[in-house]
Amino acid sequence: MTPTFLGFPRINDTVGTRNYVLVIPAGRVLSIAATRVTEYVTGTKTAIIGGGEVGHHKRDRERIARLLVGFAKNPNTFATIILGAKRNFGYREVEPYTLAHEIAKAGKPVEVLTVEESGGLERLVEDGIAMARRYVHLASLVRREPVSAENLTIGVKCGWSDATSGIAGNPTFGKAADLLINAGGSVIFSETTELIGTEQDIAGRCVDKADASRLLAMVHEVEEAAKRTGEDIRAINPIPSNIVAGITTLEEKSLGAVRKAGTSPIVSVLEYATQPTKKGLHFMDGWMSAFSLPMSLAAAGAQISLYQLGGEDLPSNDPPMLATNNAVVASLMMITGNPRTASKAERSIDFSSGAIITGTATVEQMGEALFAKILSIASGEFTKGETINYADPLDAYFLGPVF
Repeated sequence: MTPTFLGFPRINDTVGTRNYVLVIPAGRVLSIAATRVTEYVTGTKTAIIGGGEVGHHKRDRERIARLLVGFAKNPNTFATIILGAKRNFGYREVEPYTLAHEIAKAGKPVEVLTVEESGGLERLVEDGIAMARRYVHLASLVRREPVSAENLTIGVKCGWSDATSGIAGNPTFGKAADLLINAGGSVIFSETTELIGTEQDIAGRCVDKADASRLLAMVHEVEEAAKRTGEDIRAINPIPSNIVAGITTLEEKSLGAVRKAGTSPIVSVLEYATQPTKKGLHFMDGWMSAFSLPMSLAAAGAQISLYQLGGEDLPSNDPPMLATNNAVVASLMMITGNPRTASKAERSIDFSSGAIITGTATVEQMGEALFAKILSIASGEFTKGETINYADPLDAYFLGPVF
């Protein structure tokens, strides 16, 4: 039987798992206005990218624009409100009407409000609140419907890796990824750093030879950039918590990390925060930061992102956790293959495959259970992070330099 979930149908034949009104600032000086609107209006989200567009060269400004447009095009976004200063203000890449033009291609509602037309910042906030309330009400009229899992795109990041990551956690996600792809859906995995040592094997799974070459070039560029700092990335990654948890080399870490990619062929290799144009398994160039990857997966179209946590070095019970809810319009699931992590971080972990470590379940069984949990989250079940009114900062993967 074809797996299904309950989703929100969109006019452009995509399906949302959430139903947000997005309020985005066209330039960093509008961040205060976007924040005030979303703090006031339930059912809204915003995207404040750390540092903003000032001082970055064109490629990085284009990345900011791609992130903002991607959040708006994500199936979880019902409508988008762009707050700007005036027409043709600032860099063209983040000019409000330029952003609106790109977003409109998705066929969903998009509006622009400017300080100039509203008559000042305070009036802009008032106008934004009124418009956001109207769109939130319209969004509330959309009903969930049963749809095929082929409408689902999920992204994955792993972090705080330990030995259980490669033995249980990442293989469990890999099995769930295979199940979704077999049902016609899509999966995006990332973290270019954690391909080092396995890049030839992963490139060999690319359907297109050009994609294989592109993937190898991405890995090479990361290594060379690290060397230009005077340090070999293989000596500074694994990070301290990985080493305490028993991982000794970057190659060893990578061998465990890539198991989250399952066994499906790679149908495309994507630039950072770029949306795929076909179904299946995709690799996306990306930074390891937990403040960067979940949001870039959302910009690439993932309705749900998963953070696969090792966590052997967690400091206490109920520990502080990274990336609580910074996937913007996408839900962020926290999963682990470490039974001790699941026990310590019970308030944060949505799913544990630790039964593999204790010998009471197989990877196949846990993968099927995780896939069922993903479909439940897609149908409206909140992740534990979604019950918290907090979002970590958005930290874009910039190419640099900053001037």
